[in-house]
Amino acid sequence: MKAILENVRAKTPLVHFITNYVTVNDVANMMLACGGSPIMSDEAEDVEDITTICNALVINIGTLNKRTIEPMIIAGKKANELGHPVILDPVGAGASKLRTETTFRLLKEVRFAVIRGNISEIKTVYSGSGSTKGVDADVADAVTKDNLSETAAFAKELSRTTGAVIAITGAIDIVADKDRAYAIENGVADMARITGTGCMLDGVIAGYLAANVDNPLYAAAVAVAAEGLCGEIAAKRMYDFDGGTSSLRTYLIDAMDHLDGDMLEKGAKIEEVL
Repeated sequence: MKAILENVRAKTPLVHFITNYVTVNDVANMMLACGGSPIMSDEAEDVEDITTICNALVINIGTLNKRTIEPMIIAGKKANELGHPVILDPVGAGASKLRTETTFRLLKEVRFAVIRGNISEIKTVYSGSGSTKGVDADVADAVTKDNLSETAAFAKELSRTTGAVIAITGAIDIVADKDRAYAIENGVADMARITGTGCMLDGVIAGYLAANVDNPLYAAAVAVAAEGLCGEIAAKRMYDFDGGTSSLRTYLIDAMDHLDGDMLEKGAKIEEVL
């Protein structure tokens, strides 16, 4: 676990983001805080060159528009050609026809190393239809202790069909490939009260994978645990200083900047689901 983080700090992976404009600044700052470097480009005539000089690509459809769909495909195909990990965040898949159809076009034309979303979005990826509350998970879909094994089995099956590591994030996170699944119980509920924690996590996962290409499953699991642990640290500081959600957002990035391998090994709550 410690080596996963230290590889990121040592290699400073450059990550290309085609992401949503609501959270782009926080995503860039979180990428820098975790030890990587961000570059944002969604212009069709630019993305192939930008992806070529990067180590990983994130495609996030949070503020989807028709202009950026082709650049996503172009960049994704170039990253595949170069062997760079590509992360998909199918934000709001199931909430609209355009989001759902775009998600499935991306899955058809681009090979993804990781697909990360809430349980409702991931169910949409699996079934082609789903139930979401805007871009949030439907409460009926929540991952709990009672359905943990069932959800892990579902994630493994989806990994088999897509070839991607599946990261389902929520109160309990599940990260799985076709053979193994991890449950991660880091994080605090207050993280859901600030916009962009999932988008930031896309970048952390991309950086961790780019720096640990031989171990994508565990790198993704450690990335999820790392941001969750930083959320715990940030929330404590917010409460200690009588802050609010704006403080939590800042403290979250601060915590990632200060995170080291020893802190991660001590605080990460990762367990394999059998």
